[in-house]
Amino acid sequence: MIITRTPFRISFFGGGTDYPAWYQEHGGVVLATTIDKYCYISCRYLPPFFDHKHRIVYSAIENVKHIEEIKHPAVRAVLGWAGCDRGLEIHHDGDLPARSGLGSSSSFTVGLVHALAALNGSYVSREELAANAIHIEQNIIHENVGSQDQISAAYGGFNRIDFMKNDMFWVSPIILPKDRLGELQSHLMLCFTGFPRIASEIAKSKIDNFKSREKEMKRMKEMVDESIRALQDTRTPIGEFGELLHEGWLCKRALSDKVSTPEIDHLYEEARCAGAVGGKILGAGGGGFFLLFVKPELQSKVQERLKHLIHVPFQFENSGSRVVLYQPDGLR
Repeated sequence: MIITRTPFRISFFGGGTDYPAWYQEHGGVVLATTIDKYCYISCRYLPPFFDHKHRIVYSAIENVKHIEEIKHPAVRAVLGWAGCDRGLEIHHDGDLPARSGLGSSSSFTVGLVHALAALNGSYVSREELAANAIHIEQNIIHENVGSQDQISAAYGGFNRIDFMKNDMFWVSPIILPKDRLGELQSHLMLCFTGFPRIASEIAKSKIDNFKSREKEMKRMKEMVDESIRALQDTRTPIGEFGELLHEGWLCKRALSDKVSTPEIDHLYEEARCAGAVGGKILGAGGGGFFLLFVKPELQSKVQERLKHLIHVPFQFENSGSRVVLYQPDGLR
């Protein structure tokens, strides 16, 4: 039995510039952190005593004889890519709901690739883990996804991630005094809107608009450097980070009419009226989780204003995808 634990992520700035359609021409950069909410994947070889060869348990249960029969797209793609010829049992559990803007699908892919490598007794580096997950999601499943989620899930931590025109990437940890990092974290709130959304559809609408939204995209890219400078210069009021989040949200909304909805706009205005400086819908948009930047003393007021939403306390984390249980089956 192998169990991997892979974190979800919060992306602050630069989202959208991590899509190949953008960075292969312009280069890209994002500022993101992983949080202490995780995707857990357990994986073991399935003894050959059943009518089925593979068993996959998530929100559904699949018992199949052939990989091609698997309905879960990521499981089917990963097992096919890995060339699995032995029966497997795979279980998935997550701390937060899927399709909610926290990179959960990429955390799943990273965690499963990691689990299969461990099951085979192989070590896989963080760079290789991220690159494999990007390849599987973009080239095998053909999802309209960027490249930041897989990297954050594999590496963990609070990072600047640069995307080169040649498809290479560079991960640079953000080094901050402990007090400054704590100050940032204390100003952040995470709220679940409950609105369903299909990220790939929203992402495609943004990709289709890249040519006509170059001004917004370039501005969102610039905000990465501005936000890092604001954090690292401890003389700068932390509120400047929140103001940049607000500007970033306005730019993100302009990328596609699918990014926001009247309901989401109303929630954001309610939060701003109650004291939020800035915020954004995480991920592609359209629903899922809202990140808000609010002074600690005003957070109870914002929470009361948005009391119909689920508020999720969280902490930053630095571990990335990890094998938390390694007990290979003795059955050969």
